[in-house]
Amino acid sequence: MSKATFDTDVVIVGAGPVGLTMAMDLAGRGVKVTVVEARRYAEPPNVKCNHVAARTMEVFRRLGVAQKVRDAGLPADYPNDVVFRTSVTGTELTRIPIPCRRDRYSETEGPDAWWPTPEPPHRINQLFLEPILLEHAAAHPGVTLLNRTQMTGFEQDAEGVSVAILDMDSSATRTVRCRYLAGCDGGSSGVRKQMGAKLEGTPVIQRVQSTYVRAPALRALMPGKPAWCYYSVNPRRCGTMFAIDGHDTWLIHNHLNASEPEFDSVDRDQSIRDILGVDASFQYDIISKEDWVGRRLVANRFRDRRVFIAGDAAHLWVPYAGFGMNAGIADAINLSWLLAARVQGWGDEGMLDAYEAERQPITEQVSQFAMDHAQKMIRARGAVPPNIEAPGPEGEAQRLAVGREAYELNVQQYCCAGLNFGYYYTGSPIIATDDAQAPAYSMGGFTASTVPGCRAPHFWLRDGRSLYDAFGPAYTLLRFDRSVDVSGLESTARQSGLPLVVIDVDGEDTPPAYEHKLVMCRSDLHVAWRGNAIPVPAAALVSRLRGAAREDVFSAVEATG
Repeated sequence: MSKATFDTDVVIVGAGPVGLTMAMDLAGRGVKVTVVEARRYAEPPNVKCNHVAARTMEVFRRLGVAQKVRDAGLPADYPNDVVFRTSVTGTELTRIPIPCRRDRYSETEGPDAWWPTPEPPHRINQLFLEPILLEHAAAHPGVTLLNRTQMTGFEQDAEGVSVAILDMDSSATRTVRCRYLAGCDGGSSGVRKQMGAKLEGTPVIQRVQSTYVRAPALRALMPGKPAWCYYSVNPRRCGTMFAIDGHDTWLIHNHLNASEPEFDSVDRDQSIRDILGVDASFQYDIISKEDWVGRRLVANRFRDRRVFIAGDAAHLWVPYAGFGMNAGIADAINLSWLLAARVQGWGDEGMLDAYEAERQPITEQVSQFAMDHAQKMIRARGAVPPNIEAPGPEGEAQRLAVGREAYELNVQQYCCAGLNFGYYYTGSPIIATDDAQAPAYSMGGFTASTVPGCRAPHFWLRDGRSLYDAFGPAYTLLRFDRSVDVSGLESTARQSGLPLVVIDVDGEDTPPAYEHKLVMCRSDLHVAWRGNAIPVPAAALVSRLRGAAREDVFSAVEATG
């Protein structure tokens, strides 16, 4: 079947941050994309994500939207701190300092100010983030947005996928023919259900009664320096509150206890007042109720031939460390460049096997980190001393103890460099492994490494650009010794159509992890191969990078090269 037979290259179901990011990345690679979304154009999203991780900001930098995202959200000078108090308006127990967006690039002190990246994290609610992504995607000529449209089913064959869609306003139906289908359609994903994948794990960890409110008088009642996130710790009700606009609007999470199995098990209004530390005279308005269930569920497969799932469609977990949406965007970026390689013709079918092989184990790891932290937080909320608000030495001692424990437990999730930079891919058909083991990582800590599968450590080029700014669209070879001949690899890559950029690193201040003369990096920043000379023949390495090599063939050639 010729390409002209297709209406579009890729159909994406879902125009949330995950689907929009995938659409932008694919279109930027020359891939024609159609996005199917049930909501109206620019219809406001739910108040869900409150944080954009560093790895996601690196993606937005490459897509050209990082500065727009950075300029939105809370006021420029509004502290991004996380504070623990006896109530939102009560006594402070501890504080995790996080730079405001004005100081995000320049601040060097504190647990969240040392990130080895050109784009540190950014605190912004999805209400402000999604419209920026939508506007950028809609302006791209390679993206077609179909709003008020629902996918009703699909059929796939050896050449492509036929996607049935419904116009929700006119009730008209039609079929869109594409090469690949990506389901970014959330936890109740229709794509996942039709492809027969099942979510497996722990269906309920905790229920959270969540309320989006407008309370203009609240900020004036809060003592001391403002914060982005407030933890309320008292015997009556523990909860969490996020500043949404930095002025009037707030999102309040009431963490239900195990003895409170339903969202209406407790009085919502009284719980909010206990978390805020205000009496019945305090006035606020409920904008929306955003109740949710914390889970740990991962799909048993992420792919069925030409159909894929990403984001919440593939995994759901308690969003500790902000890795709900951000993990989904990592899925999107991993999948998009693989799909582009196939559409562009230089990637072998084996490249697509890398998506599930790489992303599914990572989602299992991250979900376990999140679940472990959730259980620790549940225990902490159940162990609040009854006299934590008492005046005098006894109450003060309790407050100091709870504050210390809260800081140690939570600094790792709010300053989670490990989850950003430590995870690595193993068992991938397009990564040429060597004998070294990737270093272990935790939620908060990691060791920079160039072991194949790890993230290529960041450094600044002599011309002032980030290393990542110089990366090509597919593979980038870093050469740390100009005397190493790479012409054979370049020639073989050209013959295969594999896009390859060579960067000579000479005089830059590079991290010690770069121990080899050659390091091959992918566009998603992960290392694909490293060595001190190009393997002979170079075709073996190129075949691996294209997804066309058998493991035993490459290993044998590499061992003699």
